Amino acid sequence: MTDTGIPAPEGPTDIIETDYEIGQDNITASIGPFGLDVHNPVFMVSGLTIVAFVLLTLAFQEQAGSMFNSLRDWLTATFDWFFLLSANVFVLLCFFLIVSPYGKVRIGGKEATPDYSYSGWFAMLFAAGMGIGLMFYGVSEPISHFSSSVAENAGSPESWAPLGGAAGNNEEAHNLGMAATIFHWSLHPWAIYAIVALALAIFSYNKGLPLTMRSVFYPIFGERVWGWTGHVIDILAVFATLFGLATSLGFGAEQANAGLNHIFGLPVSDVSKVLLIVAITAVALTSVVAGLDAGVKRLSEINMMLAALLLLFVLFVGPTLAIISGFFTNLYEYARYLPELSNPFGRTDDNFRDGWTAFYWAWWISWSPFVGMFIARVSRGRTVREFITCVLIIPSLVSVLWMTAFGGTAIDQIVNDGYQAVANAPLELKLFSMLEALPLQQITSFIAIVLVIVFFVTSSDSGSLVIDTITAGGKVDAPVPQRVFWASFEGIVAIALLLGGGLGALQAMAVSTGFPFTIVLLLACYAIVKGLASEPR
Repeated sequence: MTDTGIPAPEGPTDIIETDYEIGQDNITASIGPFGLDVHNPVFMVSGLTIVAFVLLTLAFQEQAGSMFNSLRDWLTATFDWFFLLSANVFVLLCFFLIVSPYGKVRIGGKEATPDYSYSGWFAMLFAAGMGIGLMFYGVSEPISHFSSSVAENAGSPESWAPLGGAAGNNEEAHNLGMAATIFHWSLHPWAIYAIVALALAIFSYNKGLPLTMRSVFYPIFGERVWGWTGHVIDILAVFATLFGLATSLGFGAEQANAGLNHIFGLPVSDVSKVLLIVAITAVALTSVVAGLDAGVKRLSEINMMLAALLLLFVLFVGPTLAIISGFFTNLYEYARYLPELSNPFGRTDDNFRDGWTAFYWAWWISWSPFVGMFIARVSRGRTVREFITCVLIIPSLVSVLWMTAFGGTAIDQIVNDGYQAVANAPLELKLFSMLEALPLQQITSFIAIVLVIVFFVTSSDSGSLVIDTITAGGKVDAPVPQRVFWASFEGIVAIALLLGGGLGALQAMAVSTGFPFTIVLLLACYAIVKGLASEPR
């Protein structure tokens, strides 16, 4: 074992031991007051910046809200082509690695064996990857795209319809709406996660470098990654992770509050949302202190069981045959529309491309250091081909099934049953409105709330472990007080953004941190290929 707690590489490496030791000397921090690595520049700069951001946002809430919304709109409208083009690069690289000889490389060396079973591995990577998002958007996004596509003004510049919509044609609007939804939740986001996870895993477990973003760039910057070049990369990773998580935690608080109001009459207010974030963050702290195996893994498995139960309920109680046939139809429609939806140039559907796709790609990219590092930590012993196939294909198929079951059921309720409550409900209530039209709605709505909360907890605690690792210079056994610090600040940042501009502010910070990190990921693509080229196959 190295002094970072990372297993030593078992195969040959092209990074010499003296360089590794130099890196360790430069980035390993000293333990300061309260058990925090206060001498680490990454911890100090990111920690102080985030504290200042929270204070300023809470002090100037009205101005902050206006600024955040303007920032989000400008970034998505100006750099939409950049986000779309970059995401396409990540997907293409993943498919190249699956079919290339590099797919035979084993993470951790030729003799490495997996640390977790397939079931435990899938549960952790899926719960961390997009749990809250699927709960929030599983019903609302298919309905949004269907409604905008079928509207008479679908082809106008004011419309939010994807690819010009299908005005007046229910069947084509359904196909287009589901294809657009699946586009946002399958190959592209998981390719982003896979690139970051693979880069971190190879350079940590195969090259013997610390488990932190700077290590990925050793082939590009050499020893400079141990200085301020590396500090900046890690600081960007911390910002991206924290604000990406805060966005999801804010969505989770909105939906949990709406669901509790729907069932128990809890008032929908900023006070309720803040109290929810505080309570759930407190639960997350317990899991963070317990560690990866005792806390995160156990919660992730509970999550997957509850999600599977809810999915099976909707599958058998909803329009079962339509869901089963829709799964294959939606896959076909997704493949049919994929080239057009992925195209960054010559589009006329600006609202959809900027407000949906560009935001989503920035959001996934801002989550990528968190999800990527988390997946890397639990993926030792897998081959590159096995790793990318499982991380890219299987979660994508689960996302298709989830969106088909929940979104397809909601659209069926609107078109065939004339049930307009689900169409008219606010975004955060659409899931509960859909469940209300099915049997046992009180029980299923309660399970949905529990799922949102537990997804909230797993995202918070696994994110805290990742930020903790980055700010501790790659140590996976950093001090417990430091884990507590970051878990607490995730909740505080989510509260500050909710109070300083609501969902618009949450989205703005995800986009603004995702933009510079996109450049980092494009550089990481080159580093991955260079790193794999020197590995024995």
